[in-house]
Amino acid sequence: MNDIRRLEQAARLLEADGDQRQALFHQVTAYALDYLAGLPRAPAFGEETDNGRTLLDAAIGEAGLDLAEALRLLHDHVDTVGINAASGRFLGYIPGGGLVHSALGDLLAAVSNRYASVFYAAPGAVRIENMLTRWMASIVGYPQEAAGYLASGGSIAHLTAVVTARETGGLVGDAIERAVVYQTEHTHHCVDKALHVAGLGRCIRRIVPVDAGYRMDPAALRQTVVADQRAGLRPWLLVASAGTTNTGSVDPLAAIAEVAHAHDLWFHVDGAYGAFFVLCPEGRAVLHGMDASDSLVLDPHKTLFVPYGTGALLVKDGQALYKAHRAGADYMQDTLDAVDELSPANLSPELTKHFRGLRLWLPLKVLGVAPFRAALSEKIRLARYFHERIQRIDGFEAGPYPDLSVVTYRYRPARGDANVFNQRLAKSIQQEGRIFISTTRINGTFVLRLAVSNFRTHLDDIDTALAVLRWHSEQLASS
Repeated sequence: MNDIRRLEQAARLLEADGDQRQALFHQVTAYALDYLAGLPRAPAFGEETDNGRTLLDAAIGEAGLDLAEALRLLHDHVDTVGINAASGRFLGYIPGGGLVHSALGDLLAAVSNRYASVFYAAPGAVRIENMLTRWMASIVGYPQEAAGYLASGGSIAHLTAVVTARETGGLVGDAIERAVVYQTEHTHHCVDKALHVAGLGRCIRRIVPVDAGYRMDPAALRQTVVADQRAGLRPWLLVASAGTTNTGSVDPLAAIAEVAHAHDLWFHVDGAYGAFFVLCPEGRAVLHGMDASDSLVLDPHKTLFVPYGTGALLVKDGQALYKAHRAGADYMQDTLDAVDELSPANLSPELTKHFRGLRLWLPLKVLGVAPFRAALSEKIRLARYFHERIQRIDGFEAGPYPDLSVVTYRYRPARGDANVFNQRLAKSIQQEGRIFISTTRINGTFVLRLAVSNFRTHLDDIDTALAVLRWHSEQLASS
């Protein structure tokens, strides 16, 4: 008993009392508010000599550290180093931003620590998450029998979709080596990773040609599928993109769906970046046909601007998703699914998971959909504005007119290797840090990318980017 009392006294340090809680919340809130207040002036990219190695000097030990000192380490070696994805001038990769309302939702979810995987454990939390996936299904045109779940991101969502397609198609044994997957060179690499993890690495891959806008060619797809059928292979999975990460291009989804349905392919759409643009008229104009897919990945942490770690999967046949992932154990016999709600644990590989729904539900409930719709329209128009304006700067050329909010472009120097020049240009801009742009290669050519999807990015930020690109290109060209 004495040992138990002694241990209890030491363990009670984990539970802050009222005054301590107030002091802790005050310090953290003050830090967060200072961070947000400084964002408009903060670099979009910051370099540090040791890249945070100083953190290793403050090793985890038996004794604790004062919160103020911990926050200082966070500021000096985490929040001011590397990519600043919260900045409106972060224009590389696919930024999201991180809504304050979402941060408050995360705080509440962490404090209550609801077990959001099983309805019995947290019926309200599960209803919120299922309500969110039903809302997503409604905006993309999926039927009521669809089902889905909030994942940690697009990668795990793609894996879940691939497993569902595998189980529905009965791919086992030697059938795997005859199964054919169709995609383009711009399909996100996490799809290949999902196939590998799902035990489908031996599937045959077909890289379907693309048009001048980097969109899948439906006629070439049909010819390839027919040829594979005649060769005795089994066309199985077709992966199209509703906005590629590489170029932002949207495949002709309706025409591709016709091929998929005619040849009994599982039609999966990667809409991790682009699918939520369906909320705005500019996006709906290019996303026609998404509703014809069998499964769809969407990432709220991209174009709904919530924090990283928030992906989503929708499957048109909800029972197919359930059959592929349901599981149980004797110790969980009290947790049977409710009649009207499925538990996320039976719709995904995850059992224990964070109550992710609150970080999306709270901003949607408090702000409504209208500002999200406006922001998405704004991002598309900003990308198109940049596409037009960058071509007015001497030496620059732009890639295809943007389907959504990604623009590819490059500088053509009067002399020297253009690839080398653009590498130097990107490096120079990144080292300055005022804006952040990313790069890629298309058909062996080094190009620059501009991705506009942060809710904090507005016209002034795009004009700043244009000015920075002009200045750095002129400096390099004259050196």
